[in-house]
Amino acid sequence: MTDPSPATLEELLEHAELALQSGDPEVALDSCQQALLMEPRHGDALFLMGECYRDLGNVEQALEAYRRCVLAEPQRADAWAALGTMHLFVLQLEEARRALNRAIREDPANPEAWYARGLLRERREDWEGADRDMARAARLDPATYPFPVELSDEELESSVEEVLGSLHPSLREYLVNVAILVEEVPSEEILRQYDPPLSPGELLGYFSGHSLLERSVEDPWSHLPAAILLFRRPLQRYARDHEQLIRELRTTIYHEVGHFLGLEEGDLEERGLE
Repeated sequence: MTDPSPATLEELLEHAELALQSGDPEVALDSCQQALLMEPRHGDALFLMGECYRDLGNVEQALEAYRRCVLAEPQRADAWAALGTMHLFVLQLEEARRALNRAIREDPANPEAWYARGLLRERREDWEGADRDMARAARLDPATYPFPVELSDEELESSVEEVLGSLHPSLREYLVNVAILVEEVPSEEILRQYDPPLSPGELLGYFSGHSLLERSVEDPWSHLPAAILLFRRPLQRYARDHEQLIRELRTTIYHEVGHFLGLEEGDLEERGLE
């Protein structure tokens, strides 16, 4: 009995695309690697490899695959957009700016490039420019990049009061000296506290200060007032409708209150507050 004929390059790429669509990036990656053994500078194979690494959360290898793709096919807007997005994820802001602008020059109808450039503008507090870019992405691809649901100061305040009112009175007493503040986006300093850094559009809330478990009579610094930060723009983009937005806001507040109590991420996940 003879061995089956080896897959052609086109068959390998089709298999990789189907595996990615079905949520199996490791299988897709294997097909891409086989395809690249046949043709090391094949643009589609390099781009799909980048997508595989991106789905697997391997930012550095995704960056390398997208770089190889744009070197092989400099006109590919999708690869430039993906490259810019990945640079943004690791806060390489100048590299992200160059790649995203190139993507838009190559294809002004690429929604990922506009969306990621909107996130980049937020880093500079260019709120109007960010809104314009993200609105362009939403018009081009409303399913992937929907228009954000607006969250007013009044809705934020009432939701915070509702969450705090639902807590046990003894816990509310502890929270009296914890400020709950609203900022548009997380600062770069906060994002870089994580390893690897968090994507600028990823963080919804943040607890700053010492938890109750970390406080000590021997360390007066541990008794400085703590704060819970809520990030309006990421929260608005997270939700597809107003009801989901309010629900996610409540979950975020509970999550950060959990950090104040000394709960770790695993504890919060078990409680459905991840």
